Amino acid sequence: MGVSGSGKTTIGRLLAGRLGCAFLDADDFHPPENVAKMAAGRPLTDEDRAPWLDALADQLSRRERVVLACSALKASYREHLLQARPDLRVVWLRGEPELIRQRMESRRHPFMPASLLDSQFRDLEPPADATAVDVSRPPEAIVEELARILETKP
Repeated sequence: MGVSGSGKTTIGRLLAGRLGCAFLDADDFHPPENVAKMAAGRPLTDEDRAPWLDALADQLSRRERVVLACSALKASYREHLLQARPDLRVVWLRGEPELIRQRMESRRHPFMPASLLDSQFRDLEPPADATAVDVSRPPEAIVEELARILETKP
């Protein structure tokens, strides 16, 4: 979990490959209305996110092992996913706003403009019970750290 630009997709794909499990990008499950709203530079509301969270919960409940790259910025969003998958392990990809902004400005995302980053940091409710990793390091180093943690903890 983390704000846009924190490396969720990059690290998630690498981690899924390292662990030999499926990878899901939560961005692929947004309804078209959400995509259009974000592309227009308007942040999503909790109501906008409800069908998206339902779709993610459904995917989690149907898979044995999966890495899900998902913003899950609010505790209520994470709780929704945990209800579908009580053994879900939450990893928070944490980075300084300046670093994340630089990353977002140097990439092209199909519907998440850098202008929405401030709203993501405002919405972010830091998780107390997640594994937090600093994203200023290379993705490969982060993946190795996470693989060690996830392979040793039940």
